[in-house]
Amino acid sequence: MLTSLYVRHFAVVEEAEITFGPGLTVVSGETGAGKSLLVDALMLLAGSRADSGMVRAGSDRAELAAEFELGDLPEAHAWLQREELDDGGACQLRRVIRAEGSSRAWINGRPANASQLGELATLLVEIHGQHEHQALLSRAHQMTLLDAYAGNEETLGQVRELAVQWRELGARIRKLSGGDDRDKRLELLRHEVGELEKWALPPAELVELEASHKRLANAGRLAEGASGVVELIDGDSEFALRRALGRAHAELTRLAALDERLNPLLELVDNAGIQLGEASDDLARYAQDVDLDPDRFAQVDAHLTRLHELGRRHRLPPAELHDKLQSMREELTELEGAGEALEALAARQTRLQSEYATAAERLSRQRLAAAERLGSEVSTLMGELGMAGGVLRIELEPGGDNEPDPQGHERCELLVSANPGQPPRPLRKVASGGELARISLAIEVATLGKDSVGTMVFDEVDTGIGGAVAEVVGQKLRSLGAMRQVLCVTHLPQVAAQGHAHLLVSKHSDEASTHTRIEALDAAGRRAELARMLGGVEITQATRAHAKQMLERAQAG
Repeated sequence: MLTSLYVRHFAVVEEAEITFGPGLTVVSGETGAGKSLLVDALMLLAGSRADSGMVRAGSDRAELAAEFELGDLPEAHAWLQREELDDGGACQLRRVIRAEGSSRAWINGRPANASQLGELATLLVEIHGQHEHQALLSRAHQMTLLDAYAGNEETLGQVRELAVQWRELGARIRKLSGGDDRDKRLELLRHEVGELEKWALPPAELVELEASHKRLANAGRLAEGASGVVELIDGDSEFALRRALGRAHAELTRLAALDERLNPLLELVDNAGIQLGEASDDLARYAQDVDLDPDRFAQVDAHLTRLHELGRRHRLPPAELHDKLQSMREELTELEGAGEALEALAARQTRLQSEYATAAERLSRQRLAAAERLGSEVSTLMGELGMAGGVLRIELEPGGDNEPDPQGHERCELLVSANPGQPPRPLRKVASGGELARISLAIEVATLGKDSVGTMVFDEVDTGIGGAVAEVVGQKLRSLGAMRQVLCVTHLPQVAAQGHAHLLVSKHSDEASTHTRIEALDAAGRRAELARMLGGVEITQATRAHAKQMLERAQAG
C-alpha cells in the first residue's frame, strides 16, 4: 500500500507531501490545476521516461519519493530480496530529475536504474490513465486480461515452458539432421578438433610454456648476468663481496676480543659469508646450466605463435582454447552419433508434445469457463453504466497450426454489442469513443483486483459519463477500494462523493509565479469542494445541501 508521496520542484508544485490511507482516495480540482501531477509523479517513480520539462521553472532539479508498506505484497518483498534491495517491511522509491534532462533513481536508498524501478513498480502499483482503454483494443492484451481474470498463471507457465522446450528440441533435431550442412559441419569439426588437440594446452601447461619461452628467449642474457653476479660476489677484485666481508670479519674478530657483546654480530657476519658462498656456487651452476638450445626455442616459439593464430580464428584468448576443444569434441561426438541421438530426441519431443497437449487443453477449459463468467459480469456492468441491453462476449479462436505455441491453442477476441438487437462486433471496431470508454471501464472493474498489486490509480477514466451512471462508477470504485487501495483523479462529484478520503489540488498565481497546492480535505472541506463541482459559477445554499446529501448517502452506503 502507498503510504506517502513527496514531490518538490515538480512542474508547478513547489513542494508537497501527501499521506495516503486504505480505501478509495479521490483527487479533484479545477481544470488546469494539476490534478494529474500525482499520477505523473507515480509514473516517473515507476520508471517512465523523464525530461527537463518536468522540473519547475527556475529550479535545478525535481525530487520525487514514494513509500509503500509491503505487508500484503510478498512478491514485491521477494523481488527486493532477490535484487538485494530489501530493507525490512517498507519500500521507498526516490527519483531526481535534473534541469538538463538527466535523472537518477534509488530503491531503499540504494542506486537503481529505470528498468529496476519498472519491474518493482509493476508489483506495487497499477496505473490506469485517461487513454488506458486503448490498450484493450489489442487482442494480445485481451488474452492477458482473460488469463489474469481466470488465474491461469500456473497453467499458462506450464504451457509456455513445454512449448519452449519442444521448439528447442526441434532446433537440435534440425541441426543434427541437416544433410549437406551436417556433413560440412562434421568435416570442419574434425579438422578443428585435430588442430586444437595438437596445440591447445590446459591453463597450467600454457603458463609453463610461456615461462619456458621467456627463459629460452633470454638464455644468453641470463647466463651472462649470472656469471657477472658471481664475479661481483667471489671475483679477484679487492671489491668483491666475499673479500670485503672477509676483511670485515677479521676486524670484527679483533674487536670482539675486546668486547664480548660483539660476538652475536660476529656470528651474523659468519652466516652472511656462508650464504654468499652458497649463492655464488648456485649462480655459477645456473650460468653453466642455462639452456642455450635454439632448436628448443624455435619449437616453443612456433607453438605459441600457432596458439595465438588459433585464438584469433576462434576469437578467444589462448588460455580458453582448451575449453573450446572440449565443447567441440562434445559437438563432434553428438554429430557422429546423430542416429541414436535423433531417435532419443524425437522420442523426447513426442513426450513433450503429449504433455503440452494435456496442459494446453486444461488451459483452454479454464479460459472457456472464465470467458463465460467475465462476459456475463461485464455485460451486467455495462447495463449499470448506462448501456442497457449491451452485451460483451469473449470469443476464443483456434491459433492456426498444431505446433505447440507458448500462448496455448487459441486466440482471444472481445465482441461487443452496445445496443439491444445489434450483433456483437470486435471491440476494436466499436466506433463511439464514449461507448468504448464505458465498456473499457466495465472490463477494468470486472478484471481488476484479481492480482496481488496493492495500489490502483485511475486518472479520469470516468471522462464522458455523468448523472446516475457516474454515481454507479463511483460506487464500483468504492467497492474496489474495499479490496485494494485506490487513487482516483476525477472531475465528477458523484465519483468524488464515494471516496474514503479526498485530496484537493488548487492553483495559485501572483505576478511572479504560479504554485499548485495539494491538501487533504476534512468533512467541511469535502462539502465545499463537492458544491463547487456541482454548482459551477455560483454556489447556492441548495447546492451545498445537495453536496452534503451526496456525501452522507455515499458514506452510509
